Amino acid sequence: MTTVWATGIFSERAIRKARLGSGLVMFVFIILHMSNHALGLVSLTAADDARRLFLAIWRNPLGTVVFYGSVLVHMSLVLRGLYMRRSLVMPRNEMAQIVLGLLIPLLLIDHVVGTRIVHALYSYTDNYETIVRTLWINSPDNGVRQTFALLAVWIHGCIGIHFWLRYRPWYDNSASLLLAIAILLPVLALLGFVEMGRTLSDPSYIEAESGHYEETINTLYYNNPDARAQIATIRAGLYGSFSAALALVILARARRRLKERTNQVAVHYPGGETVRVPRGFTVLEASRLGGLPHYSVCGGKGQCSTCRVQILGDYWTLPPPDKLEQTTLKRINAAPDVRLACQLRPDKNLTVAPLLVPQTEAALPANSQETSPGREREIAVLFCDMRHFTTLTETRLPFDVVFLLNRYFGIVGKAVEQAGGRLDKFIGDGAMALFGLNSTPEEACRQAVAAATTIVAEIEKLAAELAGELPLPLEIVIGIHTGPAVVGTMGYGRVRSLTAVGDTVNVASRLETAAKELNAAIVISEPVARHAGINAETVESCEINVRGRALPLKVYVVPREKAAEPLKERQ
Repeated sequence: MTTVWATGIFSERAIRKARLGSGLVMFVFIILHMSNHALGLVSLTAADDARRLFLAIWRNPLGTVVFYGSVLVHMSLVLRGLYMRRSLVMPRNEMAQIVLGLLIPLLLIDHVVGTRIVHALYSYTDNYETIVRTLWINSPDNGVRQTFALLAVWIHGCIGIHFWLRYRPWYDNSASLLLAIAILLPVLALLGFVEMGRTLSDPSYIEAESGHYEETINTLYYNNPDARAQIATIRAGLYGSFSAALALVILARARRRLKERTNQVAVHYPGGETVRVPRGFTVLEASRLGGLPHYSVCGGKGQCSTCRVQILGDYWTLPPPDKLEQTTLKRINAAPDVRLACQLRPDKNLTVAPLLVPQTEAALPANSQETSPGREREIAVLFCDMRHFTTLTETRLPFDVVFLLNRYFGIVGKAVEQAGGRLDKFIGDGAMALFGLNSTPEEACRQAVAAATTIVAEIEKLAAELAGELPLPLEIVIGIHTGPAVVGTMGYGRVRSLTAVGDTVNVASRLETAAKELNAAIVISEPVARHAGINAETVESCEINVRGRALPLKVYVVPREKAAEPLKERQ
């Protein structure tokens, strides 16, 4: 029945959007709730005054339906996701989010019953004075419990927001500010709660407000055994309902596991490993169950391609990719035998080769940077190389060669950085630069083209300066391409750096080689010209065959005599 729901009535994308939308509603609620608590640092009166606005938003009929509807939808989808997940072997951050999510109802049911339900049934006054006095003075154990509940809700929500936003181009630049807010808001909320508690327990306040607290408690509830029994029944019903739902999920998983023991498939890996899993498991879950390293930056949601595998065998006999997987594979121009490990649920034995394999390192040097699996981004990649370098340096002293290379590297590095790019690495007498790590593809392409013309212009000046010292004039060739690439920290031990890998990088390198073959200074691909807004009528174009690609690639060729001039843009 759950499978029908997942694949028939609702698509996985719709279910994911419903879970995200309901989670965002609750996240807005907790932000406003904690902001209200933080006003306790000003005064108890200020917190109560702001609370009226909070109640106007959430305790009207529409706000009530939206909030509690979101709670029910989110909890239902969390339990569904727990059932649908074939393996509980997962990264720590995913496990933390699930555990906190399951703890939240158990921590908050008492608070909801003691405020919202009692208020609705018996007109109980649940202002800050009543609630804080109860949690700070009358029942401090419940106060500690609510503190843990607040932190659990906030951390769970922040993890979800991080998973949602981490692929946005602007997120890296905003992450520090968002982290500061994520730390500051609950701290201010808890400090506001403490300050209100200290105010209420102050002897002078107790004397001034003598008898007032008793007046704020509705005796219809506290002095009525039947009312208290009714609330206790409601509380037990809520705890029992959630516990029964969770137990039902666990029992359903156990029943499915027993049933699937006799219906398994074998997943073979290039290293000779074989993992047997029940039919219906994904390849990614098979890797995790077998303890095999397998990248999955998005957590197995089909939103990235880092878990992709090549099918070694009859790939056409496997279940076809669904719409979500098709969209991701199309974005990376994947070959027909490439599938997403997090989405592929094989119905027979198969052999796969992960295309992005994390290297297992037994020990890392102290203070070394952890390798990141990276994320897929739309970037522009520039490769440049010095022509006839061997001829230029074969008769020079080693110190002269180092001097020449440092001058050349200095020109390239300065041009790239001034244009807004990042110098990735030097390879012999060549260099690789990345653009668009924190900007749009259009801006990245404009930056790469600007850096290329600057490099050519500065190399011409250096060539004129060293004309009497070198047997041949200095000449530079540059290739630029744009597209998706996996960007992350890669390397081993202390030798790690941010770099990019993928087809886009390979094509950019081959365009630099094409520039040599065409005796040109700069060769840019058609997507780069389109994103950068270059007037195609002013630049010579042609189609070239790129090794590894079935179809020719249209490129624009900038001759050496025009390469130092800025390329004309479309009007």
